[in-house]
Amino acid sequence: MSKGVFCSLLASTLFGTLYYYSTLLAPLDGEDIFAWRMLLTAPFMICFTPLLGEFHQVRQLWQRVCRRPLFFTVLCLSAALIGVQIWLFMWAPLHGKGLEVSLGYFMLPLVLVLVDRVVYKGTLSHWQRLAVIAASVGVLHEIIRAGGFSWPALVVACGYPAYFVLRRRFGLDNLGGLWWDMVLLLPVALWFATNGRLDAELLAQVPALYGLIPLLGLISAGALIAYILASRLLPFAVFGLLGYVEPVLLVVVALLIGETIQSSEWLTYVPIWLAVGFMALEGILYLRRNRGT
Repeated sequence: MSKGVFCSLLASTLFGTLYYYSTLLAPLDGEDIFAWRMLLTAPFMICFTPLLGEFHQVRQLWQRVCRRPLFFTVLCLSAALIGVQIWLFMWAPLHGKGLEVSLGYFMLPLVLVLVDRVVYKGTLSHWQRLAVIAASVGVLHEIIRAGGFSWPALVVACGYPAYFVLRRRFGLDNLGGLWWDMVLLLPVALWFATNGRLDAELLAQVPALYGLIPLLGLISAGALIAYILASRLLPFAVFGLLGYVEPVLLVVVALLIGETIQSSEWLTYVPIWLAVGFMALEGILYLRRNRGT
């Protein structure tokens, strides 16, 4: 299990590094960084899938497209949903929205609990009920304070559940589905890259980009590969518990690049952090019970 824990913490650290890294790529904007991240990451993903012996999942999805051509629209929708998240992740720190996106990542586990309850008729545990109650306080305060949550937080908190539900509903929740997401995003990334700011003139003005852009691809690919390996090496409960590390790092990065939590926002953040704490505690207790059996 120690290898899985290492991979999970490495993935979270690399994703946190990516969050900060976009600020080093000025004057490139979010679309440019998204484009080059995808163009440099997708080849790693395309090659990594056969190495894990799961390219048959890619072929199976293509066979489904051949039998039912409309299924291709499902693959495109899946790619679009995750593509928006990848773009937002790189765009937010450049535009002072890092804390708002991190709040969305903190809300995400709670939204997934509610989706499981509503869509899949799951039941809420004692700790999950406490988490929902605590989060509701933060949500209600934000609605009263600002009239609702910022769109970046909502895109994360609502967009990922839509992506996960779609993947489960159509059998895309495997490495083959992620492979198709990456491949289908490549034309979009290529369009952004060819119409973006990066050209010979900009490289002459900012020669550091010669090294920074390839490193962007290496960090992104490393994070993705570590995440996939962790998901395979760890029990689901441990993998989910370690997933709370990333939003903490995103808050740290947002504060490091100059964003601040206003005094009027604490009653939004603290209850939601407390809710995540309840869910983390539930995971720890679950692990202890299983260790004793």
